Amino acid sequence: MARQAVVRHNDWGSLDPPALGQWEPTLSVTVVVPTFNYQRTLPYVLAALAGQSYPSHLLEVLVVDDQSQPAQELPEVRPDHTRLIRVEEGWGRANACHLGALAADGDVLHWYDADMLAHREEVEAHARWHHLVDYAVPGGHKLFVDPTSLLGADPASVRDRVAAGEAGDLFPGQEHEPHQWVEDYWAKTDDLRTAGPRAQRYHIGMTGSVTKALYLDSDGFDRTLRLGEDMHLGHSLAQAGGVFVVDREARSWHLGRSQVLRRAEQVNRFNDPYLADLVPTMRPKRNRRGRAYQVPYLEVVLAAGPADETIHVVDSLLDGDVPDLRVTVVGPWSTVHDDRVQPVEDPVLETRLVHRSYLHEPRVRLVESAPATSDAEFVLTLPDVSMAPLPSALAALLDDLERTHHGVRVLAYGSGVAARLERTSALARVERLAGEGDDREALLDESFGVKTYPASDVGWVPVDQRVVERFVLGARPPMDPDKSENRLRKALRKADGEGVVRPAEVPAEGDGKRGLFGRRR
Repeated sequence: MARQAVVRHNDWGSLDPPALGQWEPTLSVTVVVPTFNYQRTLPYVLAALAGQSYPSHLLEVLVVDDQSQPAQELPEVRPDHTRLIRVEEGWGRANACHLGALAADGDVLHWYDADMLAHREEVEAHARWHHLVDYAVPGGHKLFVDPTSLLGADPASVRDRVAAGEAGDLFPGQEHEPHQWVEDYWAKTDDLRTAGPRAQRYHIGMTGSVTKALYLDSDGFDRTLRLGEDMHLGHSLAQAGGVFVVDREARSWHLGRSQVLRRAEQVNRFNDPYLADLVPTMRPKRNRRGRAYQVPYLEVVLAAGPADETIHVVDSLLDGDVPDLRVTVVGPWSTVHDDRVQPVEDPVLETRLVHRSYLHEPRVRLVESAPATSDAEFVLTLPDVSMAPLPSALAALLDDLERTHHGVRVLAYGSGVAARLERTSALARVERLAGEGDDREALLDESFGVKTYPASDVGWVPVDQRVVERFVLGARPPMDPDKSENRLRKALRKADGEGVVRPAEVPAEGDGKRGLFGRRR
Protein backbone atom coordinates (compact mmCIF):
# COMPACT_ATOMS: atom_id res chain seq x y z
CA MET A 1 0.00 0.00 0.00
CA ALA A 2 1.40 3.42 -0.98
CA ARG A 3 2.28 5.76 1.85
CA GLN A 4 -0.04 8.71 2.39
CA ALA A 5 0.96 12.16 1.19
CA VAL A 6 3.08 14.12 3.65
CA VAL A 7 1.73 17.51 4.74
CA ARG A 8 4.34 19.76 6.36
CA HIS A 9 3.06 21.52 9.47
CA ASN A 10 -0.48 22.59 8.48
CA ASP A 11 0.22 23.45 4.84
CA TRP A 12 -2.64 21.50 3.32
CA GLY A 13 -2.06 23.37 0.04
CA SER A 14 0.35 20.58 -0.90
CA LEU A 15 -2.66 18.27 -1.31
CA ASP A 16 -4.47 18.20 -4.66
CA PRO A 17 -8.17 17.43 -4.19
CA PRO A 18 -10.31 16.59 -7.23
CA ALA A 19 -12.70 19.17 -8.62
CA LEU A 20 -16.26 18.84 -7.41
CA GLY A 21 -18.26 16.56 -9.64
CA GLN A 22 -15.13 15.25 -11.38
CA TRP A 23 -14.31 12.20 -9.26
CA GLU A 24 -15.71 8.90 -8.01
CA PRO A 25 -16.13 8.63 -4.20
CA THR A 26 -15.62 5.32 -2.41
CA LEU A 27 -15.74 6.23 1.29
CA SER A 28 -19.00 6.20 3.19
CA VAL A 29 -19.91 9.33 5.16
CA THR A 30 -22.07 9.61 8.27
CA VAL A 31 -23.43 13.09 8.91
CA VAL A 32 -23.96 13.36 12.68
CA VAL A 33 -26.68 15.90 13.53
CA PRO A 34 -27.07 16.53 17.28
CA THR A 35 -30.37 18.18 18.12
CA PHE A 36 -32.06 19.57 21.20
CA ASN A 37 -35.45 21.22 20.54
CA TYR A 38 -34.62 22.12 16.93
CA GLN A 39 -37.97 20.94 15.62
CA ARG A 40 -38.39 24.13 13.53
CA THR A 41 -35.10 23.99 11.59
CA LEU A 42 -34.28 20.28 11.47
CA PRO A 43 -36.72 19.52 8.59
CA TYR A 44 -34.82 21.99 6.38
CA VAL A 45 -31.43 20.69 7.50
CA LEU A 46 -32.41 17.16 6.48
CA ALA A 47 -34.08 18.39 3.28
CA ALA A 48 -30.84 20.03 2.18
CA LEU A 49 -28.88 16.89 3.04
CA ALA A 50 -31.33 14.94 0.88
CA GLY A 51 -30.30 17.14 -2.05
CA GLN A 52 -26.55 16.45 -1.82
CA SER A 53 -24.34 15.57 -4.75
CA TYR A 54 -22.65 12.81 -2.74
CA PRO A 55 -23.86 9.33 -3.78
CA SER A 56 -26.91 8.34 -1.77
CA HIS A 57 -25.66 4.81 -1.12
CA LEU A 58 -22.53 6.24 0.56
CA LEU A 59 -24.37 8.81 2.68
CA GLU A 60 -25.84 8.12 6.11
CA VAL A 61 -27.43 10.75 8.36
CA LEU A 62 -27.58 10.08 12.08
CA VAL A 63 -29.83 12.42 14.06
CA VAL A 64 -28.94 12.31 17.76
CA ASP A 65 -31.82 13.57 19.88
CA ASP A 66 -30.40 15.04 23.10
CA GLN A 67 -33.63 14.53 25.06
CA SER A 68 -35.73 17.09 23.17
CA GLN A 69 -39.16 17.99 24.54
CA PRO A 70 -41.23 16.82 22.78
CA ALA A 71 -39.04 14.00 21.54
CA GLN A 72 -37.65 14.61 18.08
CA GLU A 73 -39.21 12.68 15.23
CA LEU A 74 -37.83 12.31 11.72
CA PRO A 75 -39.59 14.43 9.09
CA GLU A 76 -40.82 12.92 5.86
CA VAL A 77 -38.24 14.67 3.64
CA ARG A 78 -34.84 13.28 4.54
CA PRO A 79 -31.93 11.37 3.01
CA ASP A 80 -32.55 7.72 2.16
CA HIS A 81 -30.34 6.37 4.95
CA THR A 82 -31.36 8.43 7.98
CA ARG A 83 -31.48 7.06 11.50
CA LEU A 84 -32.59 8.58 14.81
CA ILE A 85 -30.97 7.67 18.10
CA ARG A 86 -31.82 9.12 21.48
CA VAL A 87 -29.43 10.13 24.24
CA GLU A 88 -30.11 8.05 27.33
CA GLU A 89 -27.18 9.16 29.47
CA GLY A 90 -25.49 12.55 29.85
CA TRP A 91 -26.37 15.69 27.95
CA GLY A 92 -24.88 18.38 25.73
CA ARG A 93 -23.58 18.62 22.19
CA ALA A 94 -20.23 16.96 22.94
CA ASN A 95 -21.96 13.96 24.49
CA ALA A 96 -24.43 13.68 21.60
CA CYS A 97 -21.74 13.95 18.93
CA HIS A 98 -19.60 11.31 20.64
CA LEU A 99 -22.53 8.91 20.86
CA GLY A 100 -23.21 9.57 17.19
CA ALA A 101 -19.60 8.86 16.32
CA LEU A 102 -19.72 5.49 18.07
CA ALA A 103 -23.01 4.56 16.38
CA ALA A 104 -21.99 5.75 12.90
CA ASP A 105 -21.44 3.25 10.09
CA GLY A 106 -19.51 5.65 7.85
CA ASP A 107 -15.77 5.81 7.19
CA VAL A 108 -16.04 9.58 7.63
CA LEU A 109 -17.79 11.52 10.41
CA HIS A 110 -19.25 14.85 9.38
CA TRP A 111 -20.54 16.97 12.27
CA TYR A 112 -23.46 19.13 11.23
CA ASP A 113 -25.59 21.23 13.55
CA ALA A 114 -29.38 21.17 13.45
CA ASP A 115 -29.51 24.83 12.38
CA MET A 116 -27.28 24.49 9.30
CA LEU A 117 -28.44 24.26 5.70
CA ALA A 118 -26.01 22.70 3.23
CA HIS A 119 -25.33 23.69 -0.35
CA ARG A 120 -25.44 20.83 -2.87
CA GLU A 121 -21.73 19.91 -2.80
CA GLU A 122 -21.16 20.42 0.95
CA VAL A 123 -20.67 16.76 1.85
CA GLU A 124 -18.75 16.04 -1.36
CA ALA A 125 -16.35 18.91 -0.69
CA HIS A 126 -15.54 17.50 2.75
CA ALA A 127 -15.26 13.90 1.61
CA ARG A 128 -12.70 14.53 -1.14
CA TRP A 129 -10.02 15.43 1.43
CA HIS A 130 -10.54 12.16 3.31
CA HIS A 131 -9.96 10.25 0.08
CA LEU A 132 -6.49 11.86 -0.08
CA VAL A 133 -5.27 11.37 3.52
CA ASP A 134 -6.85 9.89 6.62
CA TYR A 135 -5.65 12.72 8.85
CA ALA A 136 -7.39 15.69 7.17
CA VAL A 137 -9.80 17.74 9.29
CA PRO A 138 -11.70 19.93 6.81
CA GLY A 139 -13.86 22.84 7.86
CA GLY A 140 -16.45 24.53 5.70
CA HIS A 141 -17.53 28.08 4.93
CA LYS A 142 -20.77 29.47 6.32
CA LEU A 143 -22.84 32.62 6.41
CA PHE A 144 -25.34 33.52 9.12
CA VAL A 145 -28.80 34.44 7.92
CA ASP A 146 -32.25 35.15 9.36
CA PRO A 147 -34.24 31.93 8.68
CA THR A 148 -37.70 33.48 9.02
CA SER A 149 -38.44 33.49 5.28
CA LEU A 150 -37.50 29.81 5.02
CA LEU A 151 -39.52 28.40 7.89
CA GLY A 152 -42.84 28.46 6.07
CA ALA A 153 -41.49 26.75 2.95
CA ASP A 154 -42.17 23.15 1.96
CA PRO A 155 -39.06 21.07 2.86
CA ALA A 156 -39.48 19.16 -0.41
CA SER A 157 -39.05 22.39 -2.36
CA VAL A 158 -35.88 23.17 -0.36
CA ARG A 159 -34.53 19.72 -1.19
CA ASP A 160 -35.24 20.24 -4.87
CA ARG A 161 -33.64 23.69 -4.98
CA VAL A 162 -30.53 22.44 -3.18
CA ALA A 163 -30.28 19.48 -5.58
CA ALA A 164 -30.54 21.93 -8.48
CA GLY A 165 -27.61 23.95 -7.12
CA GLU A 166 -29.81 26.86 -6.00
CA ALA A 167 -29.04 26.88 -2.25
CA GLY A 168 -27.23 30.20 -2.65
CA ASP A 169 -30.53 31.79 -3.79
CA LEU A 170 -32.64 30.73 -0.82
CA PHE A 171 -32.29 34.05 1.03
CA PRO A 172 -32.41 36.81 -1.59
CA GLY A 173 -32.11 40.40 -0.47
CA GLN A 174 -31.07 39.49 3.08
CA GLU A 175 -27.94 40.44 4.98
CA HIS A 176 -25.49 37.54 5.08
CA GLU A 177 -23.19 37.77 8.10
CA PRO A 178 -19.79 36.03 7.91
CA HIS A 179 -18.17 34.20 10.82
CA GLN A 180 -15.93 37.24 11.17
CA TRP A 181 -13.34 36.25 13.78
CA VAL A 182 -12.74 32.99 11.93
CA GLU A 183 -12.56 34.75 8.55
CA ASP A 184 -10.07 37.27 9.97
CA TYR A 185 -7.69 34.55 11.09
CA TRP A 186 -8.08 32.60 7.87
CA ALA A 187 -7.08 35.77 6.01
CA LYS A 188 -3.98 36.20 8.21
CA THR A 189 -2.82 32.62 7.72
CA ASP A 190 -3.61 31.86 4.07
CA ASP A 191 -6.63 29.79 5.11
CA LEU A 192 -4.65 28.14 7.95
CA ARG A 193 -1.84 26.99 5.65
CA THR A 194 0.71 29.05 7.59
CA ALA A 195 -0.96 28.68 11.00
CA GLY A 196 1.08 25.63 11.99
CA PRO A 197 0.11 24.20 15.39
CA ARG A 198 -2.31 27.06 16.07
CA ALA A 199 -4.64 25.90 13.27
CA GLN A 200 -6.40 23.60 15.72
CA ARG A 201 -7.77 26.65 17.53
CA TYR A 202 -10.02 27.32 14.53
CA HIS A 203 -11.69 23.93 14.39
CA ILE A 204 -15.39 24.79 14.09
CA GLY A 205 -17.36 21.60 14.51
CA MET A 206 -20.69 22.82 13.17
CA THR A 207 -19.23 22.20 9.68
CA GLY A 208 -16.30 19.90 10.44
CA SER A 209 -15.42 16.37 9.39
CA VAL A 210 -12.87 13.70 10.24
CA THR A 211 -12.24 10.08 9.42
CA LYS A 212 -13.69 7.77 12.03
CA ALA A 213 -10.22 6.24 12.38
CA LEU A 214 -8.65 9.58 13.33
CA TYR A 215 -11.48 10.35 15.72
CA LEU A 216 -11.08 7.02 17.52
CA ASP A 217 -7.30 7.49 17.67
CA SER A 218 -7.81 10.86 19.35
CA ASP A 219 -9.28 11.62 22.75
CA GLY A 220 -12.43 12.67 20.91
CA PHE A 221 -15.02 14.97 22.42
CA ASP A 222 -14.78 15.70 26.12
CA ARG A 223 -18.30 14.70 27.10
CA THR A 224 -18.19 16.83 30.26
CA LEU A 225 -17.95 20.08 28.28
CA ARG A 226 -21.14 22.08 27.74
CA LEU A 227 -19.51 24.77 25.58
CA GLY A 228 -16.18 25.05 23.78
CA GLU A 229 -16.22 21.38 22.78
CA ASP A 230 -15.13 22.18 19.20
CA MET A 231 -11.92 23.85 20.36
CA HIS A 232 -11.11 20.96 22.64
CA LEU A 233 -11.83 18.48 19.85
CA GLY A 234 -9.48 20.46 17.59
CA HIS A 235 -6.74 19.95 20.16
CA SER A 236 -7.54 16.23 20.43
CA LEU A 237 -7.39 15.79 16.65
CA ALA A 238 -4.15 17.75 16.38
CA GLN A 239 -2.61 15.55 19.07
CA ALA A 240 -3.58 12.54 16.93
CA GLY A 241 -1.80 14.03 13.89
CA GLY A 242 -4.60 15.96 12.18
CA VAL A 243 -4.10 18.71 9.59
CA PHE A 244 -6.79 21.42 9.47
CA VAL A 245 -8.15 22.28 6.03
CA VAL A 246 -10.27 25.24 4.96
CA ASP A 247 -12.59 24.33 2.09
CA ARG A 248 -14.56 27.36 0.92
CA GLU A 249 -16.54 25.17 -1.48
CA ALA A 250 -18.07 23.30 1.48
CA ARG A 251 -20.74 25.98 1.85
CA SER A 252 -23.58 26.26 4.33
CA TRP A 253 -26.15 28.68 5.66
CA HIS A 254 -26.35 29.04 9.43
CA LEU A 255 -30.03 29.53 10.26
CA GLY A 256 -29.80 32.35 12.78
CA ARG A 257 -26.87 33.77 14.72
CA SER A 258 -24.92 31.36 16.90
CA GLN A 259 -24.86 31.65 20.69
CA VAL A 260 -21.20 32.72 20.51
CA LEU A 261 -22.14 35.66 18.28
CA ARG A 262 -25.17 36.60 20.36
CA ARG A 263 -23.54 36.26 23.80
CA ALA A 264 -19.82 36.32 23.12
CA GLU A 265 -18.69 37.81 26.44
CA GLN A 266 -20.74 35.39 28.52
CA VAL A 267 -19.72 32.37 26.45
CA ASN A 268 -16.03 33.27 26.60
CA ARG A 269 -16.21 33.90 30.34
CA PHE A 270 -17.73 30.46 30.82
CA ASN A 271 -15.29 28.71 28.47
CA ASP A 272 -12.04 30.24 29.68
CA PRO A 273 -11.41 28.12 32.81
CA TYR A 274 -12.37 24.91 31.02
CA LEU A 275 -10.28 25.50 27.92
CA ALA A 276 -7.35 26.84 29.91
CA ASP A 277 -7.31 23.62 31.93
CA LEU A 278 -7.68 21.23 28.97
CA VAL A 279 -6.01 22.84 25.93
CA PRO A 280 -2.34 23.76 26.37
CA THR A 281 -2.14 25.51 22.99
CA MET A 282 -4.45 28.16 24.45
CA ARG A 283 -1.54 29.52 26.46
CA PRO A 284 -2.87 33.11 26.56
CA LYS A 285 -5.65 31.76 28.74
CA ARG A 286 -3.05 30.39 31.17
CA ASN A 287 -0.99 32.23 33.77
CA ARG A 288 2.62 32.78 32.85
CA ARG A 289 3.83 31.81 36.32
CA GLY A 290 2.67 29.86 39.32
CA ARG A 291 0.05 27.56 37.85
CA ALA A 292 -0.24 23.95 36.78
CA TYR A 293 -3.17 22.63 34.74
CA GLN A 294 -4.95 19.33 34.12
CA VAL A 295 -3.28 18.96 30.72
CA PRO A 296 0.29 20.29 30.92
CA TYR A 297 2.10 22.22 28.24
CA LEU A 298 5.25 20.13 28.78
CA GLU A 299 5.86 16.64 30.11
CA VAL A 300 9.39 15.59 31.06
CA VAL A 301 10.10 11.86 31.24
CA LEU A 302 13.21 10.42 32.88
CA ALA A 303 14.30 7.15 34.41
CA ALA A 304 15.36 7.36 38.04
CA GLY A 305 19.09 6.99 38.58
CA PRO A 306 21.17 7.60 41.70
CA ALA A 307 19.03 9.47 44.20
CA ASP A 308 21.11 12.63 44.58
CA GLU A 309 21.40 13.24 40.84
CA THR A 310 17.77 12.31 40.16
CA ILE A 311 16.46 14.65 42.84
CA HIS A 312 18.69 17.45 41.61
CA VAL A 313 17.52 17.06 38.00
CA VAL A 314 13.85 16.98 39.00
CA ASP A 315 14.29 19.97 41.30
CA SER A 316 16.01 21.82 38.45
CA LEU A 317 13.04 21.16 36.17
CA LEU A 318 10.57 22.36 38.81
CA ASP A 319 12.78 25.39 39.52
CA GLY A 320 12.72 26.56 35.89
CA ASP A 321 10.61 29.19 34.21
CA VAL A 322 8.08 26.69 32.79
CA PRO A 323 5.81 25.90 35.75
CA ASP A 324 3.18 24.47 33.40
CA LEU A 325 4.73 21.02 33.28
CA ARG A 326 4.54 17.48 34.56
CA VAL A 327 7.65 15.49 35.46
CA THR A 328 7.25 11.73 35.05
CA VAL A 329 9.89 9.70 36.84
CA VAL A 330 10.15 6.02 35.93
CA GLY A 331 11.36 3.64 38.64
CA PRO A 332 10.58 0.50 40.67
CA TRP A 333 8.44 2.34 43.22
CA SER A 334 6.58 -0.80 44.31
CA THR A 335 9.83 -2.04 45.87
CA VAL A 336 9.60 0.67 48.53
CA HIS A 337 8.37 -1.17 51.64
CA ASP A 338 7.62 -0.73 55.36
CA ASP A 339 9.53 -3.80 56.54
CA ARG A 340 11.94 -3.46 59.45
CA VAL A 341 15.35 -2.48 58.09
CA GLN A 342 18.30 -0.38 59.14
CA PRO A 343 17.28 2.85 57.28
CA VAL A 344 20.67 3.85 55.88
CA GLU A 345 21.40 0.26 54.84
CA ASP A 346 18.09 -0.30 53.06
CA PRO A 347 18.72 -2.17 49.77
CA VAL A 348 16.20 0.13 48.05
CA LEU A 349 17.48 3.31 49.69
CA GLU A 350 18.11 5.17 46.41
CA THR A 351 14.58 4.42 45.22
CA ARG A 352 13.11 5.30 48.60
CA LEU A 353 14.75 8.73 48.71
CA VAL A 354 13.43 9.72 45.29
CA HIS A 355 10.02 8.26 46.09
CA ARG A 356 9.69 10.21 49.33
CA SER A 357 11.01 13.41 47.75
CA TYR A 358 8.14 13.59 45.26
CA LEU A 359 5.36 11.49 46.74
CA HIS A 360 3.33 14.62 47.51
CA GLU A 361 4.60 16.95 44.77
CA PRO A 362 1.58 17.49 42.46
CA ARG A 363 3.69 18.17 39.37
CA VAL A 364 5.65 14.92 39.67
CA ARG A 365 4.25 11.55 38.65
CA LEU A 366 5.98 8.35 39.78
CA VAL A 367 5.39 5.45 37.35
CA GLU A 368 6.95 2.03 36.84
CA SER A 369 7.02 2.11 33.03
CA ALA A 370 7.47 4.95 30.61
CA PRO A 371 4.18 6.21 29.11
CA ALA A 372 3.65 5.34 25.45
CA THR A 373 1.94 8.66 24.72
CA SER A 374 1.35 11.99 26.42
CA ASP A 375 -1.51 14.47 26.54
CA ALA A 376 0.98 17.35 26.85
CA GLU A 377 1.78 19.61 23.92
CA PHE A 378 5.49 18.74 24.19
CA VAL A 379 7.43 15.84 25.68
CA LEU A 380 11.05 16.07 26.80
CA THR A 381 12.70 12.67 27.26
CA LEU A 382 15.98 12.66 29.18
CA PRO A 383 18.52 9.88 28.55
CA ASP A 384 19.91 9.94 32.09
CA VAL A 385 20.36 12.27 35.07
CA SER A 386 23.82 13.57 34.18
CA MET A 387 22.73 17.02 32.99
CA ALA A 388 20.15 19.57 34.14
CA PRO A 389 18.61 22.68 32.55
CA LEU A 390 19.33 26.18 33.77
CA PRO A 391 16.20 28.12 34.84
CA SER A 392 15.64 29.75 31.44
CA ALA A 393 16.60 26.81 29.22
CA LEU A 394 13.24 25.05 28.84
CA ALA A 395 11.26 28.18 27.97
CA ALA A 396 13.88 29.22 25.42
CA LEU A 397 13.82 25.81 23.70
CA LEU A 398 10.03 25.69 23.66
CA ASP A 399 9.89 29.19 22.19
CA ASP A 400 12.34 28.03 19.51
CA LEU A 401 9.95 25.22 18.57
CA GLU A 402 6.93 27.51 18.66
CA ARG A 403 8.56 30.08 16.37
CA THR A 404 9.63 27.54 13.78
CA HIS A 405 6.60 25.19 14.02
CA HIS A 406 9.21 22.40 14.11
CA GLY A 407 8.57 19.02 15.65
CA VAL A 408 11.79 18.06 17.45
CA ARG A 409 14.86 19.43 19.18
CA VAL A 410 17.65 16.92 19.83
CA LEU A 411 19.99 17.92 22.67
CA ALA A 412 23.29 16.10 22.29
CA TYR A 413 25.20 15.35 25.50
CA GLY A 414 28.97 15.21 25.48
CA SER A 415 28.75 11.56 26.54
CA GLY A 416 27.13 10.60 23.23
CA VAL A 417 23.53 10.24 24.43
CA ALA A 418 20.83 12.80 23.70
CA ALA A 419 17.66 14.29 25.14
CA ARG A 420 14.70 14.81 22.81
CA LEU A 421 12.14 17.61 23.03
CA GLU A 422 9.25 16.53 20.78
CA ARG A 423 5.93 17.99 19.70
CA THR A 424 3.31 15.35 20.49
CA SER A 425 1.26 16.08 17.37
CA ALA A 426 4.35 15.61 15.19
CA LEU A 427 4.98 12.16 16.61
CA ALA A 428 1.35 11.21 16.03
CA ARG A 429 1.44 12.46 12.44
CA VAL A 430 4.52 10.34 11.72
CA GLU A 431 2.84 7.27 13.19
CA ARG A 432 0.01 7.77 10.71
CA LEU A 433 2.44 8.20 7.81
CA ALA A 434 5.11 5.61 8.53
CA GLY A 435 5.05 2.18 7.00
CA GLU A 436 7.24 -0.83 7.51
CA GLY A 437 10.84 0.10 6.85
CA ASP A 438 10.24 3.87 6.78
CA ASP A 439 12.80 6.13 8.46
CA ARG A 440 10.72 7.85 11.13
CA GLU A 441 13.34 10.50 11.83
CA ALA A 442 13.39 11.44 8.16
CA LEU A 443 9.57 11.60 8.17
CA LEU A 444 9.68 13.83 11.26
CA ASP A 445 12.07 16.16 9.51
CA GLU A 446 9.99 16.19 6.33
CA SER A 447 6.64 16.76 8.04
CA PHE A 448 7.67 19.10 10.87
CA GLY A 449 11.43 19.72 11.07
CA VAL A 450 14.19 18.38 13.33
CA LYS A 451 17.21 20.29 14.60
CA THR A 452 20.09 19.23 16.87
CA TYR A 453 21.90 21.40 19.41
CA PRO A 454 24.78 20.53 21.71
CA ALA A 455 23.00 20.51 25.07
CA SER A 456 25.76 22.60 26.67
CA ASP A 457 25.13 25.35 24.08
CA VAL A 458 21.45 25.76 24.99
CA GLY A 459 21.42 26.01 28.77
CA TRP A 460 22.21 22.51 30.00
CA VAL A 461 24.96 21.96 32.56
CA PRO A 462 26.37 19.00 34.47
CA VAL A 463 23.91 18.19 37.21
CA ASP A 464 26.33 19.01 40.04
CA GLN A 465 26.79 22.53 38.63
CA ARG A 466 23.10 23.44 38.61
CA VAL A 467 22.26 25.58 41.62
CA VAL A 468 18.72 25.19 42.96
CA GLU A 469 18.12 28.01 45.43
CA ARG A 470 16.98 27.02 48.89
CA PHE A 471 15.75 29.01 51.87
CA VAL A 472 18.35 30.36 54.27
CA LEU A 473 17.12 30.83 57.79
CA GLY A 474 19.89 30.58 60.31
CA ALA A 475 19.51 30.55 64.09
CA ARG A 476 19.45 34.12 65.43
CA PRO A 477 17.92 36.17 68.22
CA PRO A 478 14.66 38.01 67.56
CA MET A 479 14.98 41.32 65.71
CA ASP A 480 13.55 44.56 66.98
CA PRO A 481 10.04 44.91 65.43
CA ASP A 482 10.76 48.42 64.11
CA LYS A 483 13.91 47.24 62.35
CA SER A 484 12.02 44.26 60.93
CA GLU A 485 9.32 46.62 59.65
CA ASN A 486 11.99 48.73 57.93
CA ARG A 487 13.28 45.63 56.16
CA LEU A 488 9.72 44.69 55.21
CA ARG A 489 9.09 48.08 53.62
CA LYS A 490 12.47 48.07 51.88
CA ALA A 491 11.69 44.68 50.32
CA LEU A 492 8.28 45.91 49.20
CA ARG A 493 9.76 49.08 47.67
CA LYS A 494 12.26 46.99 45.76
CA ALA A 495 9.42 44.93 44.32
CA ASP A 496 7.14 47.94 43.84
CA GLY A 497 4.96 47.62 40.78
CA GLU A 498 5.46 43.93 40.10
CA GLY A 499 2.21 42.41 38.94
CA VAL A 500 0.36 45.73 38.86
CA VAL A 501 -1.36 47.22 35.82
CA ARG A 502 -0.56 50.94 35.67
CA PRO A 503 -3.43 53.28 34.76
CA ALA A 504 -1.82 54.11 31.42
CA GLU A 505 -1.72 50.41 30.57
CA VAL A 506 -5.46 49.85 31.04
CA PRO A 507 -7.07 49.70 27.56
CA ALA A 508 -9.79 52.20 26.84
CA GLU A 509 -13.33 50.84 26.86
CA GLY A 510 -14.13 49.34 23.49
CA ASP A 511 -10.47 48.94 22.54
CA GLY A 512 -9.89 45.78 24.55
CA LYS A 513 -8.74 42.47 23.22
CA ARG A 514 -9.36 39.10 24.72
CA GLY A 515 -8.48 35.49 24.21
CA LEU A 516 -6.11 33.84 21.81
CA PHE A 517 -4.56 36.00 19.07
CA GLY A 518 -6.34 39.10 20.41
CA ARG A 519 -9.76 37.77 19.56
CA ARG A 520 -12.22 40.65 19.48
CA ARG A 521 -14.68 41.11 22.29
